[in-house]
Amino acid sequence: MEKEIVIIHDDKGRAGTKLIADGFDRKHDQVLRLVKKYKKEFEKISPLKGDIRRGRTKSFNEFLLDEDQFMFLGSLFKNNPQTVAFKLRVIEEFKRCRKRLAKALKQNKGYEWNQIRLTGKTVRLLETGAIQEFITYAKDQGGTPKGCDRYYSNFTCMTNALLFICESKFKNLRDILSPSQLLTIGAADQIINKSIRDDMKANVFYKDIYQNAKKKVKIFAELNGKSEVLAKQFMTIE
Repeated sequence: MEKEIVIIHDDKGRAGTKLIADGFDRKHDQVLRLVKKYKKEFEKISPLKGDIRRGRTKSFNEFLLDEDQFMFLGSLFKNNPQTVAFKLRVIEEFKRCRKRLAKALKQNKGYEWNQIRLTGKTVRLLETGAIQEFITYAKDQGGTPKGCDRYYSNFTCMTNALLFICESKFKNLRDILSPSQLLTIGAADQIINKSIRDDMKANVFYKDIYQNAKKKVKIFAELNGKSEVLAKQFMTIE
């Protein structure tokens, strides 16, 4: 089965230059140079997005092109049977991506979803309040301001990674979660909130507080099971 070229990044379908290069039978460095050469033209279409991916042996940089940017890049290559077939394939992927995302967002506007989302925001607010107190607590224990200020992001990323399978990137992941996934992440928020507050009350070292919360969420995730964000059955196009 061929790997999908188009992914969701910041709520929009995008194709990475690494797989684009493979599809056009070009070296990735050649495609990167081409994008940089015509950077002004690409930027006129929309701002260029960069990304760092971890390959099998090392990390690599690439651009994530939206549909119009991909079409412009494709126009810079001479047509042959392979390039024409690849362009058509990626155009179809962009089309499916738009439909899937639109369907998911539409399904997430029902009464049940909105009520769960509203309750989740209240729980999330309690958790973020605990994290803010924890950041001050960590600084008082000698943590560096820069390192401590990252804990809000650290807790969020840790929770998402333990609970969900998500290859795409969204501006706000919770806006795309299903009702059951919102309930799951809300439970994790409560676990983190209680764990942080209990450990601070017990004067636990700040680095151990984070690890303790992570262990509890991990146990919860193992019991609950990971779920795929925008799962194939949820994204089926009729």
